[in-house]
Amino acid sequence: MLSIKSDKGKGFLYALGGTLLVSTNYITAKYALRGINPETFSFIWTLAASTYAFVIVLLTGRSKELRIPRNSVVSIAILGLATGSGMILAWSGLALLDPSFASFLWRFSPVLIIVMSFFILGERLRTIEVAPILIMVLGGAITTVGRWHIVGAGVVLTLMGCVAVAVQMLVVKMNVRRIHPNVMVFFRVSLAAMITGLWGTINGKLDFDIGTTYLLLALLGAFLGPCASFLLTFRSYRYWDLSRSSIVLTGQPLLVIPMAYIAFGRLPNGFEMLGGLVILGGAFWLVWLHRPRVWQ
Repeated sequence: MLSIKSDKGKGFLYALGGTLLVSTNYITAKYALRGINPETFSFIWTLAASTYAFVIVLLTGRSKELRIPRNSVVSIAILGLATGSGMILAWSGLALLDPSFASFLWRFSPVLIIVMSFFILGERLRTIEVAPILIMVLGGAITTVGRWHIVGAGVVLTLMGCVAVAVQMLVVKMNVRRIHPNVMVFFRVSLAAMITGLWGTINGKLDFDIGTTYLLLALLGAFLGPCASFLLTFRSYRYWDLSRSSIVLTGQPLLVIPMAYIAFGRLPNGFEMLGGLVILGGAFWLVWLHRPRVWQ
């Protein structure tokens, strides 16, 4: 039985809270991207999130901890680079895809995290777990049948974003005992803001002629997604294995689909829905295989 007072219970609740908040990304970001190009949006999103995170660090009395250990400097630099590149890839992909469909594709992120945890952190991965992963790959292929020329670019960008996120979570797990989650979130988004700003400047894509509604949604989303959600998610890593926390993300499409329907009045159709459900089925099978580790 899972007790909310136990470390595993705390790990689950933090991971669940992080998942609920990060699910709003697909709505706030998708709407804001109607009026902001992906490069400008990525910069505004990370810059706003870094401001929120810095205020939280000050309010929680952890400003002295901004001087990170020397042996973590390289890891934090990798975290910032992966976050910045991941933001640009993710939002570029979302701009081309239906938000619910994109959410299905993002189920590959937990899978990549689980696989990386096995190879790098030595966390357990059984042979049977390869089967649901292959099913998810099949589902991803189904979503593009006869439509690759329409969704192909968005799919590739999203999957590349999944790789970047997996790298981020791996780095965080390896450093979260040395660096407080609040501080980790600040460095994650502040370095990403520098990278996205530099990228947007180099390619000449930064454009701040933005409507007020789009800007406000970007600022709101930046607090809910990259700031608040990761404050909770990173805390879960102090109590749970990285793979366990990642498994909670599996059910995210079940949250995004109704949100997207309410916000945009549409659902994935045809091969998008079929392939998405196959992906989700494989992801839930993976959760089932991990259930003893999650709930005991």
